[in-house]
Amino acid sequence: MNGPGAVGAAGWEAPVTVAELVNAGPLAGARMYGSGLNPVHQVRIVEELAMLSGVGPHTAVVLIGAAARGGWAVEMAMRRAWEQAAACVIAPASAVGAGSGEVLAERLGVTLIFVEEDPLVTAVRVASAAARPQAARTQLVARCATRLAEAGTSARRVLGVLNAELPGTSVALAGPDGGLLAGRRAAQERPLAEVEVPGPAGTVLGRLLAAGPSRSPGWAPVVTTVLKLAVAPLTAWAATERLRAADSFAWQQSLAERLLTETTPPAQEPPPTGRVVRNSDTAVRDSSTAARNGDTALWDGGTWAGGEEDGEAGSDILRRAAALGWATRGPLAAFVIQPRPFDDATVLAVLSATLGPVPVLRHGQGWAGWTALPPDRLADALADALAALPKLCSAGIGSPAGDLAGLGESLLGAHAAALVAQPGTVARADRMGPAELLAALPAGTLGPPAEVVLRPLLAADRDGTLVRTLAAVLGEGGPLRAAEALGVHRNTVTTRLDRIRAAGYDLDDPATRLALHLAVHLRQA
Repeated sequence: MNGPGAVGAAGWEAPVTVAELVNAGPLAGARMYGSGLNPVHQVRIVEELAMLSGVGPHTAVVLIGAAARGGWAVEMAMRRAWEQAAACVIAPASAVGAGSGEVLAERLGVTLIFVEEDPLVTAVRVASAAARPQAARTQLVARCATRLAEAGTSARRVLGVLNAELPGTSVALAGPDGGLLAGRRAAQERPLAEVEVPGPAGTVLGRLLAAGPSRSPGWAPVVTTVLKLAVAPLTAWAATERLRAADSFAWQQSLAERLLTETTPPAQEPPPTGRVVRNSDTAVRDSSTAARNGDTALWDGGTWAGGEEDGEAGSDILRRAAALGWATRGPLAAFVIQPRPFDDATVLAVLSATLGPVPVLRHGQGWAGWTALPPDRLADALADALAALPKLCSAGIGSPAGDLAGLGESLLGAHAAALVAQPGTVARADRMGPAELLAALPAGTLGPPAEVVLRPLLAADRDGTLVRTLAAVLGEGGPLRAAEALGVHRNTVTTRLDRIRAAGYDLDDPATRLALHLAVHLRQA
């Protein structure tokens, strides 16, 4: 799939195709009808239709004079060009008329092109590109290099340049997990070129993908070379984001909080139909302006600015997370470390060294974050982190979540597990039972509210049988098993439950049952 990247490698000297000339060469801005897949070996200027008999195969025929005078002349030229196996017919825009040249282009397989400039000037430029295909492609690469340098360290601007300078080819930046970070979704469909973008410490930041028709043997290596030119500004962009996160704990915490609250990716809008960018310079200026207006997201006391580019995919927040190396696709597991007896920078440095690049944010009396590490590996890494911290802490791991939207539940489990864990140890929510969770409840804080919840029941329960029965029913999961645990008849348990309901408790309400379960547990602890 990947072609050689170096200028002069195999394919660069292959004849240019008509489509290359229109989309990325001297015919940019022209209207083309037909596939444009034929190679162009030479150019012939035709003033009279009779001259077409001397045209050889793979020739770009440029019509002038009588041969370009109206639709009928163009139609006849198309028929003759087909007979001679010409590559294409180029006519002045004034000759478009009412002829059937466009229909013939589709039917005969001869590409028809209308140009606004002087056809003689066009003929010279096309002849130069056909005679020196490597030079023509090198000129395109040089232009892309200039535009990429102007784009600076911005992922969106870089992708805007690539999609503008390689018209007809869709380019995208995909993360290591395959998620689209920037560019066009169409680039992921049967890419003709792919280039890896390295991250820090031997990691992979993502992959640049380009898809579109392979116009000639030389097109894939040209596209690959252009993609390789984009690697440097993309790695510089990612490094800038990492430095920003390292310098400001508040900045990376705000980014992490946005990921947890804004987990739905923006809807992908299809590119506008009927709109073809013909002038690549104008397209680059437009994309650069859009990038300047919307690319840089700023955090200022909780305020963010950023936006999406029309027809493009990927969100600013996900791009920044990818630049930092954070996992954004499942399975993901949350973790919590507590208490918080030292500064944020210390725990961030320790976790980065043991878990790799992970988000870290303040959570309750400790810190929280998430990672794509499997629970077993995460437990080992957190144990190493606890050993490296300057003071004794405990850690908890939540059950794996399928995506960012499910991290809230994983975070709750991680917090509960951290409460249960002994100092210096790691506990996992998926290996905890109800008794372990209840044992972690802070009795000193919840004791008084529990007494308030139970006050009506205690007033009616003179010997404690109602409290014991309620605890058995809630703990055993129903009256029948509670009767067996208490050693009484099930009708006895049913009668006692009726007395509890009479005290004002709706035992069919899940919230009421939960409050009573916690209250009786704290009373019996």
